[in-house]
Amino acid sequence: MNESGLILQVAARGDGIAADGRHVPLAAPGDRLLADGTLVPGPHHQEPPCRHFPECGGCQLQHLDDAAYADFLTARVAGALAQHGLLTDLRPPALSPPRTRRRAALHAERRGRQVHLGFTEQASHRLIDLQQCEILDPRLFALLQPLRGLLAVHLPASRRVNVHLTLCDQGPDVLIEGLVTDSLQAVEAITAFAQRHGLARLSVDDGLGPEPRWEPEPVTVTFGGIAVPLPPASFLQATPEGEAALIGAAREAIGNARIVADLFAGLGTFALAMPPAMKVYAGEGAREAILALKAAAANAQRQVFTEHRDLFRRPLMSAELDRFDAVILDPPRAGAKEQVAQLAAASTPAIAYISCNPSTFARDAETLCKGGYRLDWVLPVGQFRWSTHVELAAKFSR
Repeated sequence: MNESGLILQVAARGDGIAADGRHVPLAAPGDRLLADGTLVPGPHHQEPPCRHFPECGGCQLQHLDDAAYADFLTARVAGALAQHGLLTDLRPPALSPPRTRRRAALHAERRGRQVHLGFTEQASHRLIDLQQCEILDPRLFALLQPLRGLLAVHLPASRRVNVHLTLCDQGPDVLIEGLVTDSLQAVEAITAFAQRHGLARLSVDDGLGPEPRWEPEPVTVTFGGIAVPLPPASFLQATPEGEAALIGAAREAIGNARIVADLFAGLGTFALAMPPAMKVYAGEGAREAILALKAAAANAQRQVFTEHRDLFRRPLMSAELDRFDAVILDPPRAGAKEQVAQLAAASTPAIAYISCNPSTFARDAETLCKGGYRLDWVLPVGQFRWSTHVELAAKFSR
């Protein structure tokens, strides 16, 4: 039998790769591409659960079953590490279930009398009007139709706006970017909408920054049992399950450390999830986030020292890092090149590295390993269900 059309794996952008090297859209490992171009589904090819797949850009891999999706995540991490000559223990991926995403950035635009609201199409600016979503938490998806009604009254024909949805302790938090609501009628309509649909907060950014228009009580998110003020549009791990997996991995990686540095600390996802007896230094470049963490830690009487610090321009130096038993590192997609260079020269015994980009992680991992660290293990994390986006947690030790 000719095996040249057998799909062996899935490439980084979601296409299947056949044995002869051809890239085949919407193919899963085990599928077969016949000579006439017909794709015969294999054992790992599932029926996509959403009617909008594959047009909607929110997902790229709904045609993969869980086993193939987990293999994709593992292969992405293994491939990135191999490019830098690194090998390690790759743990089975932690997959977030469907319909658990608690934050999303959608777009809205008017088409005639109707407002379309959803994600954009793959590799396009064309908007997919979501009538179904298998990744969003149902509490967020339930707001889409009411939001269409609100925007139908106030959205100009020539403008596209961004709609940020987040689940916080008090319920849904909504931020609309690009909407001008300077009339009394618009302000009253927004307030009534927020009250009617039980929103925790509704903010509008007309170009001068987010301005809460409805917030009956302070909006918070909870880490380690501590409520933290949530500034509009703040970063939050995509799913509760993904957050729990990353926190668990970080705690395992640093072990019984007594004094820890949490770098790129954000709102305190990791700093506040550590044992109360642990002393934590938290460094973060986003001013509102670090102020929120500082207030929450002080209110809870936790031993967290916070510093507003740009760790790209002013990383902690190796002499500063030597004071810590462990470091937790959670940089943005660009990685932490400058900070990692100082870590590689430090004597810190353990590092928990949280990454949302396998490529920049592998680059930084090579630097750490050349500096004398050992990469003990990596845990791939699939928070962005059925997307090609891969996150991970890793342990380095001396």
